[in-house]
Amino acid sequence: MKPLTEEEALTAVRDSITQIVPDADFTRVEPDDRFRDVLEFDSLDFLGLVEQLAERTEVRIDEEDYPELTTLADAARFLVGRTARPA
Repeated sequence: MKPLTEEEALTAVRDSITQIVPDADFTRVEPDDRFRDVLEFDSLDFLGLVEQLAERTEVRIDEEDYPELTTLADAARFLVGRTARPA
């Protein structure tokens, strides 16, 4: 797994959301908005997003990680942190 930059992680999150909600309007979603609320994600949509992100980034995402995926910015930080090389 290659380390992701913040921008790459954000792109992965947006692309993954688009796979679940093809007409997602990101102009309505600020980086710190709860995207599940703004885009009207139900729990199945969210599980689909988790699967998409895990597949796209090769990051294992467990149920206890779900609170880290509430905003675009949080999700991107989570992915950057999980892909960072240990010091």
